[in-house]
Amino acid sequence: MVTRIVAKDAASHAARVVRKNVTAAVSGTLGLSGERMTKVDTAWLRMDSESNLMMITGIWVLAPGITHQALSERAGERLLKYRRFGQKVVEDTAGATWVDDADFDIARHVVIEKLRRAAKGHEQEALQDRVAELAMQPLDRAHPLWQFHLIENYRLPDGTLGSAMIVRIHHCIADGIALISVTMSLIDGGAAPPPRAPKAARNGLEDWITDTLIKPFTDLTVKALGKAGDSAAQVLQLLSDPQKGMAGGMAGSRGMAKVALQVVSDLAALALMPDDSKTRLKGKPGRSKRVAWCQPIPLDEVKAVGKALKCSVNDVLLSCVAGAIGEYLKSHGDDPTGQEIRAMVPVNLRPLDQAHKLGNRFGLAPLVLPIGIDNPVERVYEVRRRMAAMKGSYQPLLAFSLLAVAGLLIKPAQDVMLNLFGKKTTAVMTNVPGPREKIKFCGSTVEQNLFWVPQSGDVGLGVSILSYGGGVQFGVITDSTLCPDPQAIIDEFTPEFAKLSIVTMMLPWED
Repeated sequence: MVTRIVAKDAASHAARVVRKNVTAAVSGTLGLSGERMTKVDTAWLRMDSESNLMMITGIWVLAPGITHQALSERAGERLLKYRRFGQKVVEDTAGATWVDDADFDIARHVVIEKLRRAAKGHEQEALQDRVAELAMQPLDRAHPLWQFHLIENYRLPDGTLGSAMIVRIHHCIADGIALISVTMSLIDGGAAPPPRAPKAARNGLEDWITDTLIKPFTDLTVKALGKAGDSAAQVLQLLSDPQKGMAGGMAGSRGMAKVALQVVSDLAALALMPDDSKTRLKGKPGRSKRVAWCQPIPLDEVKAVGKALKCSVNDVLLSCVAGAIGEYLKSHGDDPTGQEIRAMVPVNLRPLDQAHKLGNRFGLAPLVLPIGIDNPVERVYEVRRRMAAMKGSYQPLLAFSLLAVAGLLIKPAQDVMLNLFGKKTTAVMTNVPGPREKIKFCGSTVEQNLFWVPQSGDVGLGVSILSYGGGVQFGVITDSTLCPDPQAIIDEFTPEFAKLSIVTMMLPWED
């Protein structure tokens, strides 16, 4: 009798445990506990590897200096208005959920940083070394995935004593455009994010799938496609629900057929991308990074060159990137003649007035850089031609949809799928326009503003171009195995622009 009672109690206990686990799993799957992470953000969460962590890393150099207390107070007052920055990530078999961190402590996220001792005039090198180290230091998954590191006493290149702040934010929280919105709310006089309306009651799994898979194919992305309009929306709906699309009689619309053909063509182009040229910048990365950046180039000079050549500022800057990489390879005894490398360029797919909602809403466009063209004018025109060919392409949108699908897969399957980009790509490159005037933070001026997006898979080179305060600044982050001295690339940017400027002035001019 006693044995039966014990057995019955054990069975009841086991049943309660199973029921609790199943309830937790179902709640997580349906987003009933906390807020369900979108599948695109889940893909970024699970993309961390030993060689590349999915962190957006940036620096602010400020003068005069600020204190740890001032930074902590500003972050507590402004940053935590975005709920994501007070939430941790809880993963389950079906994905992940945002959950408020009951043990949140601002002191864990805003920390004092000490740089190694550096000779006078070499403080920037010490800062670069620390940024590189932190770029490979994982964030604590038990708490919100962000951290500010403050060097209270940092000497700027001109000798001014100020501060430097290193920022690390996991990509699953937001993309670069959304984080610019966050940045503008942190600065002196910055506006708080619009209050979020409470969410309506969920209708279960069907609503969750609609929000996280269907919408990225339609309303969030079609707005970015302009003229394609309804036809694009219907094609993208077809991609997410083929049976519904066929039932709607899609073949009767010429516009639909044209867009569908473009989508199929761009999807094929993504899948059949040829391999990059085999340069020393491509290979199996190691487990450490190197970081470098240059002093700003005057933006007005870049605009003047672009206007003279009837090219965009973007064309001019990307041409300088291609030229600098080509010169770097030459300096190491390589011949880049006729060679090209592919850089994945993020493309924003959200209305800018929705950037405060955070998350990731961008696609990736493969841009092939002509690193083997010596003539700077010929090179800038070739970049312009390639940029024009990318306009109207659905490749950024399709890349975004691949990330959404990848987020539905188990991690090994996701890794295999996303290696499509890594194997065909040498670099990830961002070109972001920042504020025209220098911003103020805690009463100090942000003198330099730089950031780098992460590289995924086996990609070992990241290039950042940021216009800010009347200047354009280049930054490079590299895998130390593939490129141990990124400063050698950085040192070629200004000469490449100077070369293009001189040749432009020597061209025949009309009245």
